Amino acid sequence: LLYRIQRRAITHARDFTHPLLEVREVRKRAVILVGTDKGLCGSLNANLFRVASQFDPQTTVYIAVGKRAAQFIARTRRQLAAEFAFTDTPRYGEARPIATLARDLFLKGEVDQVQVVATRFINTMTQRAVVVEFLPIGEIKGLKIPGAESEAELAADTTEIVFEPGPEAVLGYLIRIYLNIIMYRVLLEAKASEQSARMVAMTGATDNANALIKHLTLEYNKLRQGNITKELLEIAGGQLGNG
Repeated sequence: LLYRIQRRAITHARDFTHPLLEVREVRKRAVILVGTDKGLCGSLNANLFRVASQFDPQTTVYIAVGKRAAQFIARTRRQLAAEFAFTDTPRYGEARPIATLARDLFLKGEVDQVQVVATRFINTMTQRAVVVEFLPIGEIKGLKIPGAESEAELAADTTEIVFEPGPEAVLGYLIRIYLNIIMYRVLLEAKASEQSARMVAMTGATDNANALIKHLTLEYNKLRQGNITKELLEIAGGQLGNG
C-alpha cells in the first residue's frame, strides 16, 4: 500500500523534485547484501553470493547485513562500508539504520546508486536471490508488489491529487518512511527464506541419515547372519570330525 501511494503521489506531484529521486550516471554503487548469521540452510547463501559477486569490486561498496554476508565480503576482499545484524524476528528498528546509511551515502554523492541483494521468499520450498533497486527511488523491480500499477498505467491516470501543506512536506516525509518500510520488508523476506531453507535442508539431512541407518543396519544383519552360519558350520564340521 505504501509503495502504491508513493508511486502515485510522486507521479502526480507537479514540478516536485527531491535528491533521492535524482537519476545519475553510475560511477559508484552501494550494494546492501542481506545474508544469514548461520549456515545449515542449503544453497541459500551460495546463490545469494553468486549474485553479489557479479558487481565490479572496484566501483562497488557493500553494506553487510548478517555475519555470513560480512564474511563473504571480507573473504573476497571487497569494500565494506558497514555491517549490521538482525534477529530471527526482524523489527522495524533494525531496518531503519540500514536504510538511513544508504540514504546518507546517496545524498552525500559517495554513491550514485543503491541496490539490495537479498533472498525473496516465494514459498516454503522455493527462495530466490534477487536484486532490488533501492536508490534513486523509482519503480521496484526486484519485489512483487500486489496491485502495483506500471509506470505507463500511472502516467495515463488523470486523477488530481491535492497536497497539504504541500508536496515537498508530504512527499519528503513519505520518502523517508517508504525507504525504511522497503528495507523492513526485505529483512522479513530474507529471514522467512532462511528459516524455510533451513527446514528443507534439515528435513533432507534427516531423511538421508535414516536411509543410511537402514542401509547400515541391513549390512550389519547380513554380516551377523553370515558369521552365525559360518560358526554353525564350523561346529557341525568339528562334531563330524570327532565322530
